[in-house]
Amino acid sequence: MTNKLLFLIPKRTNRLIYILNHFCNTQWGVEVDYVVDKEEFISYDGPKIHYGFSALGDEMFIAAEQLLFVRGIEEQELAFGEYLDLPSMFPTYNRDSILNFDILAASFFLISRYEEYLPFIKDKYGRFPAQNSIAYQNKFLQKPMIDIWALDLASKIKLKFEELEFSLPEYSFTPSIDIDAAFAMKHKGTLRTMGGYIKNLRDLNVEEMKQRTRVILDKEKDPFDTFDFLFETHIKYKLKPLFFILFAAYGTNDKNTPTYNRKFRDLVAYIADNSDVGIHPSFTSNSVSGKLKKEIKNLSIAIHSEITKSRQHFLVLHMPITYRNLINLNITDDYSMGYAQEIGFRASTSRPFLFYDLEMEYTTSLRIHPFAVMEGTLRDYQSLNVEEAYQAFCKIIDEVKAVQGSFISLWHNESVSDKKRWLGWRDLYIRMIEKALPENKVDIGKEDGEL
Repeated sequence: MTNKLLFLIPKRTNRLIYILNHFCNTQWGVEVDYVVDKEEFISYDGPKIHYGFSALGDEMFIAAEQLLFVRGIEEQELAFGEYLDLPSMFPTYNRDSILNFDILAASFFLISRYEEYLPFIKDKYGRFPAQNSIAYQNKFLQKPMIDIWALDLASKIKLKFEELEFSLPEYSFTPSIDIDAAFAMKHKGTLRTMGGYIKNLRDLNVEEMKQRTRVILDKEKDPFDTFDFLFETHIKYKLKPLFFILFAAYGTNDKNTPTYNRKFRDLVAYIADNSDVGIHPSFTSNSVSGKLKKEIKNLSIAIHSEITKSRQHFLVLHMPITYRNLINLNITDDYSMGYAQEIGFRASTSRPFLFYDLEMEYTTSLRIHPFAVMEGTLRDYQSLNVEEAYQAFCKIIDEVKAVQGSFISLWHNESVSDKKRWLGWRDLYIRMIEKALPENKVDIGKEDGEL
């Protein structure tokens, strides 16, 4: 048995090596080597694949297109075909190829977010709209296409080379919580508290004014203070959640509790003592130089720990500037890869991957962790009710489980308040967790250690 796979390639390019490493290391768990010498390839006695423009003989051959052998970014005249009853890209017409499309070029185009480097019309927050994406327009946004293709190719390779040992990753589930506003009414400071009362008066909302008073006087729990529920739920289901905290000055789109507030700082420290914590960069930090560096430093001081994880507030992601900024600030893992407007797989994969900087043409050290569903997408953008939202979660979770991928959910602390617009969503959070758990991870009805 062996876990090494050899590729014959026309020439070494950063793009090609990047996507081969992703397939072999991330998707398959095998070692990979590359040669350009045909005689060396022919004489090799182990599992091997030829990726190129014409076959040598009867070897396992995958026909290539040009995308991985050029530099620069330009509009692509994309052609589409069909494979596994799903859309495919970069079709090839080579009878010797085991596939009818260039799986590596297609995967690189999608995972590098090539289309987001091209000119596009931004939404009101400056984001790349989901509706502009190739995946949305060709109806495969809700399919982890790269993972599907990788599994299919692995099965073909295994049929020819039974001695090759794959080490496929196991399915995983990670709940993540964004804290845009830790409290709805408490700990806001005098001016913002008075502003809340004035708004209630203007709207003639007497009931909310009374509630605000009860909350401030500690006679009622703040509706956004759902942290006890979240911690109890995650402990019950033996989950390791991620919390991303907005730790910034007040602004039009940045409205968390003041960072100097002692109760807020105590909460942040408690969360960090019990969960992984990352920065939720302020909306303003996208346009004000040095602001994100300050936010990371202040959060790090508050939790007495280095900050290495991040998710963009409003999911504002500018290729490649956002990721370059994170790398320069020693962020190692980002969780922003997903859309606000649509659920699904923005990079056409559920698995973590290294960010490839297309402008600089090199593989970076920043690991991208795609999320598949944000609760606000279902509630606010798609106006789904609780049951419809649950079915949407189920569909995505089933897709991820089918490829043994990684499912990351995105919720906010206020969305499990079970109040007002989020009535019924707390129960939905639990139902989603129970659906997303690995089947063999835990049976809530049995004692620990029982199967």
